[in-house]
Amino acid sequence: MGPSRTGGPAVSPEPGGAPGRPAGPLPFAWDVDQHLWAGDCNHSYIVDRAPAAVPPPPSVSDAEPWARSLDAVHGGDTLLRVTLQGRGEEAVVLQGLRVRVVAQRPPLRRNVYGMGMSCGGTMTPRTFDVDLDAARPAARPMPGNDAGVEIPALSFPYRVSVRDPEVLLVTGRTVACDCDWYLELEWSSGDRSGTARIDDAGRPFRTSGVQDGPAHLYDTRAGRWFPVGEEAPGEAPTAPSGGSPRPDGPADPGALPGPAL
Repeated sequence: MGPSRTGGPAVSPEPGGAPGRPAGPLPFAWDVDQHLWAGDCNHSYIVDRAPAAVPPPPSVSDAEPWARSLDAVHGGDTLLRVTLQGRGEEAVVLQGLRVRVVAQRPPLRRNVYGMGMSCGGTMTPRTFDVDLDAARPAARPMPGNDAGVEIPALSFPYRVSVRDPEVLLVTGRTVACDCDWYLELEWSSGDRSGTARIDDAGRPFRTSGVQDGPAHLYDTRAGRWFPVGEEAPGEAPTAPSGGSPRPDGPADPGALPGPAL
């Protein structure tokens, strides 16, 4: 099964266009997957359930239905993969990417569950990092990695067309808030221009800092979650590579399959 998709209608309403031009469908299609894990193995979810009521961690390809069934919230960071492709031969110029934080609450104090899976590849397309705790969060270009070779950080503008798609990888991270946020993508094509909202099927993305909630990992032999710091009852679980279920900083951009915001 391929990665889950949580947004990106085939035709997105255009909030506005060039003066004197009627609003119409976007000249490009976009799609977003918000359930990526760093290196396909390192991520944490915050869940308001006791360990006995939480199923085993899923594979990354099944992360979306697992998380939605539990009302899980991303813990520490949210990794987005935004795929963009023009609808026709005429190029669409992507001018910039803005971050809108629409709600900030105290971080959730609930159980934290670490996803421990075997790690995958390290290819990184265009990467951006977003500090949601900043007074004015912005998308900061980051260098990527392709088979150990660093890809220099690139910034806007980009061009997309029907023959030339683009993938942006954005990491929104927080320590100090339970944040609701979305992205705004500025574009132009010919004599039209506008801004597309990138979100979770009409809802903002949600990312919470990890505070004092108990952190858990899964023991495959015993078939249950156990608290971090307690000796595993059976075979030791595969701990998330390069991190823990209590992230307190940005994921390593080199471990991501694309650009991080």
